[in-house]
Amino acid sequence: MHAIEAQALTKTYPGGVEAVKGVDLEVEAGEVFGLLGPNGAGKSTTVGMLTTTIIPTGGRATVGGYDVARQPLLARAVSSVVFQEAVVDRSLTGRANIELHARLWGAGSRGRIQELTGLLGLAELIDRPVASYSGGERRRLEIARALVSEPAVLFLDEPTVGLDPRIRHELLDVIAGLRTRQELTILVTTHYLDEAERLCDRVAIVHEGSIVALDSPQALLARLGAEILEFRVAGDPHATLAALRLKRLASSDAFAVGSRVTVPLHNHIATDVLSAVDQHPTEISSRTPTLDDVYLQLTGTELADAA
Repeated sequence: MHAIEAQALTKTYPGGVEAVKGVDLEVEAGEVFGLLGPNGAGKSTTVGMLTTTIIPTGGRATVGGYDVARQPLLARAVSSVVFQEAVVDRSLTGRANIELHARLWGAGSRGRIQELTGLLGLAELIDRPVASYSGGERRRLEIARALVSEPAVLFLDEPTVGLDPRIRHELLDVIAGLRTRQELTILVTTHYLDEAERLCDRVAIVHEGSIVALDSPQALLARLGAEILEFRVAGDPHATLAALRLKRLASSDAFAVGSRVTVPLHNHIATDVLSAVDQHPTEISSRTPTLDDVYLQLTGTELADAA
C-alpha cells in the first residue's frame, strides 16, 4: 500500500477552469516527495484534494489507504497539513496552541509535546505568545502542532514562503531532520529549486495542472548530462537549434527561450558546437545543469519567472 496515491485526479472550478488535469502519482511510506512548480501550477489544489479540503472533480486518491472523497475522516486521521497561511492563534502561547490541537485530536501526551518542542527548537519560546514569534518560529510551531497527533503523512504546502534566507535555511534543516527522527511520509510543495533538490527523494514537476516529469532530482538532472552550453544569438534561435540538430551537434533536449540557446553537450565539445553556429554567438557560458534547466526545457518558462 502506498502512503499517497492518486489516479487521474482532476479539479475543474466553475467557469471551466482546470486547476488539476489528471494527476497520477504514488508516494511510498517514509518518502519525502516534492511537487515543484510556480504559483498557479496546481500544487496547492492537489494538496487540497489529498487533505480533503477540496472535493475532486474526477479521479481517485487515497492517503494511508483511505479514499479522500469517500473516507475523508479516516484520511484526515492518518495525516496532518501545514498550510501556506498561518493557522495558529497569535494571542495564545505556543504551548496552548499545541495543547488545544492535541485535545481536538484526542492525542498528544505531555511527553509528546515536550519531545516536539525539543525536536523543533521551540523549548525557549513555547510559553511566549505566538504574536511575539518570528515567521520562522511560527512555521516551526505549526509543524509541531501538525505532528502532535503522530500522523503517518505530513503535507507541507510552501513551508518557507515569505521567510528570509537565513530562517529559511534553518527551517529546511528542521524539515530534513524530521525524516531521521520520525517514521513519516512527507509531501512538500515548493517553487524553490534548492528545496526540492535538498529535501526530496523524488520530485514531480507540475505545469499548468499536469505532471510533466517525475523522478529523483538526480535522475532529472542526468537527463541533461554533465554539462550544458548556453549562448545568445541576434537572429532566430530556433533556426540555430535546427541547424545544430541537422549537424548532429544538438539533440532533442536542446532548447531556446527568447534569444538564449541551451545545448546539453553530452559527448560533444563546446567549441565544435559554437563553430557550427552561423550567427555570432554572445554571452557564452558552460556549466552543470540545474533543476531550473530541467523545468525550462520541459515547459519553456523559467521557474523563477513563472512563480
